[in-house]
This record gives sequence, C-alpha cells and structure tokens, in this order.
Amino acid sequence: MTHVALPADADGRIDQLIRDSLAPRVEAIDKGLYPGEFMQALGRLGGFGAALPVEAGGLGGDLPAQIDIIAQVARTCGSTSFLVWCQATCAWYLQHSRNPAVKQRYLQAVASGRLLAGTGMSNAVKHLAGIERINLRGHREGEGYRISGALPWVSNLGADHLLIVAAALGDGGYVMFAIPPGAEGLTLRACPTFSGMEGSGTYNVRLKNVYVPPEDVLSDAEHFDAYVQGFKPGFLLMQIGMGAGLVQASLDTIHATNQRLSHVNCYLDDQEDDLQPALQKLLTQTHDLARQGQAAPLLSVLRARALGSELSLRATQSAALHAGAAGYLMSSPAQRRLREALFVAIVTPALKHLRKEIHALEQRQAA
Repeated sequence: MTHVALPADADGRIDQLIRDSLAPRVEAIDKGLYPGEFMQALGRLGGFGAALPVEAGGLGGDLPAQIDIIAQVARTCGSTSFLVWCQATCAWYLQHSRNPAVKQRYLQAVASGRLLAGTGMSNAVKHLAGIERINLRGHREGEGYRISGALPWVSNLGADHLLIVAAALGDGGYVMFAIPPGAEGLTLRACPTFSGMEGSGTYNVRLKNVYVPPEDVLSDAEHFDAYVQGFKPGFLLMQIGMGAGLVQASLDTIHATNQRLSHVNCYLDDQEDDLQPALQKLLTQTHDLARQGQAAPLLSVLRARALGSELSLRATQSAALHAGAAGYLMSSPAQRRLREALFVAIVTPALKHLRKEIHALEQRQAA
C-alpha cells in the first residue's frame, strides 16, 4: 500500500502556522497556557483529519500522514502535540463508530477543530489490560445509559469541549460514548500542578447520573471488543508522533551545540549518528504498520510504541547533556523536552503497561 500524499500546500501551511502561532507561545504553554487558538487554526488546515476521508471533514490522506503532523507539532512543542493526538484520536474514535448518528453529530466538527475534544480513555485502557479498576459505571435507561463516576485527569478539556469516555455496565460489558459540553451532571475540577504539560487542559472529571442518549453512543456492549480492536492500532501509532517530534528536536539541539562543543560532546552517549538512523527506522516501521490499519499485528504495534518512548528518553537526555549548563535553564527547550519525553513514557499506555502487554502476547505466542 502506498503512502497517500496530502494536498500539496498542507505541510507548508501547517509549518507556517507552527512558526507564527505556536513557537512564540511555547514557554507560556509550558507554564499553563492552553493553545486553543492554535488548535482551532490547525483544525481548519486539516491537522486532525489527515487520515479521514474528505466527506468526513478530513484531508483524504492516511494514518502515516496524521502521525507526521503530530511529529511536526512535537518538534516545536511536545505538550501541544499531545493535544493534537487527543483531538485526532477523538476523530479516529468517531470515524470507527458503527453509529451513524454520533458520527453525523460530532465527526466533522471534531475533525475540523470547530469542536475541541478530550479523550478520557486512560482508565478504561488500563482496566482492559488488567492494571486497575474501571472508574465509570452505568446502567441502561430507556434507549440510553445513565453514568456516574470520576476520572482523575482527562486532557484537552474545557467548558466548551466534547468528552469521550467508556464505562462498565452493571449487566456486563462496556459502553463508549460522548458527553457534550455543559451536560447535566458533568463537573470539571482543576488538577494539582504537574511538572510539565501544564498547558494541556487537564482536569479531574466527575459524572453524576449523566444521561447518555443513543445518538451519543460510539459503541454498545455487543460491539465493544471489536470496536476497541479496530481503533487501538491507530490510537497507539499516533502517539509515536509525539516521541518522534521530540527526537528530531533533540537532534536539532545536538547538531547545533556540536558546532562549538563537539570536541567534548563526542564523549557522550547517543550521538547524532546513533539517533538519526534509530529515528528513521522507527518512523519507517511506524508508517508500515499504520498503512496496515486494523490488520497490523498488535505485538508489532506495541513494540513500536514502546520503542518510541525509549528513544524519546534517550534523545532528550542526550540533547540536554550536549547543551550542558545552558540546557538546564528553565528557558531552554532541552530541559522542557526532557519533561515532555517523560510524559510520552508515562501517558497511557505507559512504558511499563506496554511491556506488560508485550510480555503477555509473547507468552501466548510461545505457548
């Protein structure tokens, strides 16, 4: 399968937007500014719908193109690239839903950035991997569902944002659904201060007897397992874009500092000549898996996602060491990227979660 190119000017227009609207605000975002205007502008350029058909509000490209856009943003701001992943993933969920009503209601608005959206699937994904209990529970009420519970943090949220989450049902199974802004029983509360990602619009979410009508259901219990299997490869592979952008930005730092410090930097681990081929190999593997879509082997997808975390940690640490004391200043992108790379290795699925799933699949194959 060949790579589907985006419209000729898409990459250039997104680069221009990043230079003009994102780069000057990166420090403010790191300290807590939510880049809402940038997100909406990126949506107008198709930055969340590269993998979606044109009739769904997308660019008619493919999943590798969406991964590249996330990496493009991450090269300037890892925190904002996470928001782009959140938004693109919500569009991905909606595109894969069997429910035409929920797609008609939200897909084009989310894909175009007119409606910003947070994905609150971390708890459910960890629950399905046997790591923690599920926090949202519900029961059927008429044709819809009544949901209660709390999630400690969900990102890319605000008072006027959509929320997409999943809950366990009392009679068995799970349901995944959207909650529109201002829904009765939905409360957002501020989170404690993080060491990074402060501009990610992250809130504690509480649901108290929230009613979910049938037109807001992405998947019912009957189709839930197949639905998750359908969107999971894209969910994971798009996250690699965050790490890939951080690695490329770190390579930029290493290259720049070596113009005057190569005589001493040469004694450090993870040189430019080590990291550049590793990044290219990761991107080639990621694109190949992304082109396979739902047919991509899950074990290969998990390994690629884990490698993305590991390479991000290596590259950002190396860039900070190459920069030396200058890289330890709060104004230095090198130290910010260290914190952003740590987030790539912590965000669900975290590196330990990935290794748990990889181990389980390897054991199953060996048996």
